[in-house]
Amino acid sequence: MQNVYVLQLPRMPKEYIARLVFDSKHKTLCLIKNNAVIGGICFRQFPSQEFTEVVFHAVSSNEQVKGYGTHLMNHLKDYHVQCGIYHFLTYADQYAIGYFKKQGFTDKITLPKHKYEGYIKDYEGATLMQCTLNPKICYKQLSKVIKRQKEIVQGLVEWKQSKINKVYPGLTCFKKGVSRIPIENIPGILESGWTPSSVKEEEHSTVNQKQFLHIWNRLKGHNSAWPFLEPVKTEIAPDYYQYIKYPSDLQTIGEKLSQGYYKTKKMFIADVNRIFNNCRMYNDPNTEYYKYAGNLQKFFISELKEAGLYDDHQ
Repeated sequence: MQNVYVLQLPRMPKEYIARLVFDSKHKTLCLIKNNAVIGGICFRQFPSQEFTEVVFHAVSSNEQVKGYGTHLMNHLKDYHVQCGIYHFLTYADQYAIGYFKKQGFTDKITLPKHKYEGYIKDYEGATLMQCTLNPKICYKQLSKVIKRQKEIVQGLVEWKQSKINKVYPGLTCFKKGVSRIPIENIPGILESGWTPSSVKEEEHSTVNQKQFLHIWNRLKGHNSAWPFLEPVKTEIAPDYYQYIKYPSDLQTIGEKLSQGYYKTKKMFIADVNRIFNNCRMYNDPNTEYYKYAGNLQKFFISELKEAGLYDDHQ
């Protein structure tokens, strides 16, 4: 387990890792696959103070993006519910904050300061984060429960739709060569309660689609683009779409470009940046995917500047 921590946490001194891992006050939850340790969480419990400090959390690089990190954390949560400890505290550097937020942590600390002050070490440049457990939840089954809830909601929506008496025919104007119509002209849209948006369109809404296409092709050809060329496959990351509600990838952006979807530069830039934000939200900072997202985003910004499409506040 020590070797996994040393490899995946290169900024941590080896001696410091060894001292805590072999300290009798600390415990480690290990994940073993094919008789080899591939991940773990080192933690220290403070029962009298009603919290546990998560010291190290790592998964081997070749086993990442498979949901093992979440699997470990869920087991740790259930173990602590059994122990009657309902608060986790950890210090996260800037690269790990997004990952811990995905695991239910927040930088808004509700645990009274006197409970943890003097018990855990304060790390300069790191952010203290807290996760509060619900004793009524079985965290190992949480993904299945959420999936079932979605199925129930979808069933209710379909049932409600089946009760709607008035069904409008599909639009035929596009077959006659019309490329667009006002939203309010769609049959039934006003009856549904829709009102025209008050948001002003971006100035110069007629954009140069060739610029977007050029940048898109440049992104595809970059050596850090390969993880983002197409939608994430659930075979590789089974729980990806449980956490990423608005996925984006270069293949999908290319399809939108061919359809003339991007009417403003803000729309195009937002979709591309969503690729990088989703990657950082889902992946651990120590993964190669996290690094590739940063490299490709820097390249994207340079391409925007060269095309005159970049604003400093973006």
